[in-house]
Amino acid sequence: MSAPVPPLELILASASPRRRELLARLGLEPSAIRAADIDETPHKGEIPRDYVRRMAREKAAAVNGNGAHVLAGDTVVAVGRRILPKTEDETSARACLELLSGRRHHVLTAITLKTPDGSLKERLSDTIVRFKSLSRDEIDAYLADGEWHGKAGGYAIQGSAEGLVAWLSGSHSGVIGLPLFETRALLKSEGFALG
Repeated sequence: MSAPVPPLELILASASPRRRELLARLGLEPSAIRAADIDETPHKGEIPRDYVRRMAREKAAAVNGNGAHVLAGDTVVAVGRRILPKTEDETSARACLELLSGRRHHVLTAITLKTPDGSLKERLSDTIVRFKSLSRDEIDAYLADGEWHGKAGGYAIQGSAEGLVAWLSGSHSGVIGLPLFETRALLKSEGFALG
């Protein structure tokens, strides 16, 4: 009779409470949270798709799994080849919202799973989002509640900004920061017990 196989351990390489909440929707609680400390400056001429993939890979590689799997992710809001910032002040948040008003943009979320042997498995979620045309009063009201702080592109779709989204094509959870379809596929491919 063989010994029971211990459950697989997963380290989440992100301090984002939203990623942890989304992971819980798959029935997983990470055994540890270890945010990766890396330089997140885009390379000169780097396109959003390449940038977000590189960030997820570098975050996964930066965290020592000690025999566990490491899951890392990164999300960017892109208009064409332009990567919008994670807004830290009201001026940059306003500039992002004015740019996004009435137009389509892409929200790219890359996830990387580092296996215990150090190999990397990746997936990319590309979601197209279109905001309604925003009036100055709507932008002012959104900025007043502070939800935009630290958010890629100056908004959080899981909050009141969802009421500004005219339509979305792709992964809602990917816009929040962890595309559940892609994440589930990666974890199942490594033997995680998911429904």
